[in-house]
Amino acid sequence: MDNGGDNYSLFETTRGRGRNIRRLFTISLLVPIFFIWAYRLAHIPRNGEHGKWAWLGLLAAELWFGLYWLFGQALRWNPVFRKTFNARLSQRYENRLPRVDIFVCTADPDIEPPIMVINTVLSAMAYDYPPEKLNVYLSDDAASDITFYALLEASTFAKHWVPFCKRFKVEPRSPSAYFNTLRSPNQHHYNHAISKDLAAIKKLYEDMKERIENATKLGGVPNEVRSKHSGFSQWDSYSSPRDHLTILQIVLHKTESHNSKDVDGFVLPTLVYMAREKRHQYHHNYKAGALNALLRVSSKISNGEIILFLDCDMYSNNSESVRDALCFFMDQEKGHQIAFVQFPQSFHNITKNDLYGNSFAILMEVELHGADGYGGPLLIGTCCFHRRDALCGKKFSGENKNDWNDENEVLIEANLRELEEESKTLASCTYEENTLWGKEMGAIYGCLVEDVITGLYIQLQGWKSVYYNPPRKAFFGIAPTTLLQALVQQKRWAQGEFQIFLSKHSPMLYGHGKIDLGLQLGYCHYNFWAITCFPILYYSIIPSLYLLEGIPLFPKMSSPWFIPFACVILGEGTSGLIQALILGGTIRAWWNGLRMWLYLGTSSYLFAFIDIVLNFIGLSDSPFLVTTKTTEDDIYQRYFKEVMEFGTSSPFFTVLATLALLNLFCLFSTLKEFLFNQGGLALEKMMFQVLLCGFLVLINFPLYQGLFLRKDKGRLPSSLAIKSTALALSACILFKTIY
Repeated sequence: MDNGGDNYSLFETTRGRGRNIRRLFTISLLVPIFFIWAYRLAHIPRNGEHGKWAWLGLLAAELWFGLYWLFGQALRWNPVFRKTFNARLSQRYENRLPRVDIFVCTADPDIEPPIMVINTVLSAMAYDYPPEKLNVYLSDDAASDITFYALLEASTFAKHWVPFCKRFKVEPRSPSAYFNTLRSPNQHHYNHAISKDLAAIKKLYEDMKERIENATKLGGVPNEVRSKHSGFSQWDSYSSPRDHLTILQIVLHKTESHNSKDVDGFVLPTLVYMAREKRHQYHHNYKAGALNALLRVSSKISNGEIILFLDCDMYSNNSESVRDALCFFMDQEKGHQIAFVQFPQSFHNITKNDLYGNSFAILMEVELHGADGYGGPLLIGTCCFHRRDALCGKKFSGENKNDWNDENEVLIEANLRELEEESKTLASCTYEENTLWGKEMGAIYGCLVEDVITGLYIQLQGWKSVYYNPPRKAFFGIAPTTLLQALVQQKRWAQGEFQIFLSKHSPMLYGHGKIDLGLQLGYCHYNFWAITCFPILYYSIIPSLYLLEGIPLFPKMSSPWFIPFACVILGEGTSGLIQALILGGTIRAWWNGLRMWLYLGTSSYLFAFIDIVLNFIGLSDSPFLVTTKTTEDDIYQRYFKEVMEFGTSSPFFTVLATLALLNLFCLFSTLKEFLFNQGGLALEKMMFQVLLCGFLVLINFPLYQGLFLRKDKGRLPSSLAIKSTALALSACILFKTIY
């Protein structure tokens, strides 16, 4: 029987089931891949024959596809799964648990509504954890007085919400998410006692929500509210979101007994608002700069040994998550090696068939488990618990072990206003000058995916990381609800990932000998997203165009050389479908995932690469774009009906529509030729290209609907339809003219 003794580990690690089958599949699929390469090399057209350069281009594309596939297989080779033992943690360490600081970041109240932000804050304040050791910080990079007002309202509501959650063991502990669960027809009935409390707490929440949303609609905080709280005076010298002094307010703190206790008389977690100083002449380094300011400010106020990063839309869905993370950090045998514990990023608004591939099921349920098998997953920026020492630049030493018996209580000055003033200097624009912040301390600067490069840097210092995917999802956020949002988001990620490969922290160069080879290959799987646009584009254009001239670029279906192509296509397709179904998806979700892979490869990754080149020659400076968390009602309705949302002109859509129409014209022209000119023999030679072109036409059906069939506001604009049609026809005519 488990008695929680000191000899028992706080977590257990198991190897993934079926990994040997997966390994056998990988090895078996390598054989036809080698045969495809051999076919290309052995059948290069002679000089003067049509299609030689197209053939060589396909050889290059297929070589890259094969190598890139191997990078992906590295993340499937050695998956591990974790299980925590919270009861052992409580029995062993309950009286000496470490302080935990929670950082919530927001940047724009227009696209990240304050009511959504404070729901995340409230869910963090209500963790099943000693409140005197829990500290929640809100970084507001917009320095919005409305967001500050919302936090003040949340601090008052928390006095009722936190004890309600703990009294009735509420899950989830975001008020909005919790009240939404009550609308579910499967929700159990409450007894009379909780129903009475539920009605009261819901009324308090609705009143608070109305006040915050009214202030948001008015564009300002009512004067009578401003006059009641001295904190608003910090906006007296405010000029703009890019020009203001540091604004810092300790809203709740355990030393202020009259202000920080809930209705049951228990202390509430510390709650702090921070808007770091911004000046036009200083680069603020986006989210990475905000996190580093929070690191310094929190070291003065609470100095939690463990830090949780949360995006403002990622509310807590599991009140045990802090304890789960501590099972790794506080494990006697391996805990001292662990720098961060990454939880999956999940979304509550995913459609049944995952229209835009937003669930990232393969990444969250497969690849991060695989990276964990090599010493640690990637850092994905949110839903991640960090060891403060590792995050602040300390290198790992096997001789250093945590002494969790030493609580190291922070001495807090009695006057919180003085503490606020002293902390403000830590968030000033000039504080980091001539320091290692952003280089070797804190979040690393100079990369659009500051989270991934920061995690990589920590791992290069010798630390390990852990991926924990609990049965009950720990966090839920909001996924993009339009195609353009999804494409722009992925474009930023692809650009940032390639920046990592080109940086001094490149996992393949600087990482050699410092992290496992499997993890190096895993990083490359993401680092090379942008480059993968070229083989995808090539396969989407060249074989279809060569149909117009009847020039075969693939073996006949009756040829033995067709077998390796069929094996790779059927093997990967079937494997992907089975994996999607095992992970709880549907056949349509798998099909939608294929479509999004095509759309990302031909638009997001292409524009990411273009921006990288432009940045390199100094012609562009890509900003950090915040994904909007608001959606108009009609867009939201189309999203849940799984109708693809376009609604605007964009270079992304121009590329996608042009490629879709080019393949449509090539297919119709080819079929017409075969039908009316009796091209049976030619059809056999061209069948592979016809099937490839037909696949591209079939998977692009939502684009054709958006171009020509739909009448709603989500359709593609007529101007874009005309432009893309002209571009596609011009490409076909130009190709036929050249040949």
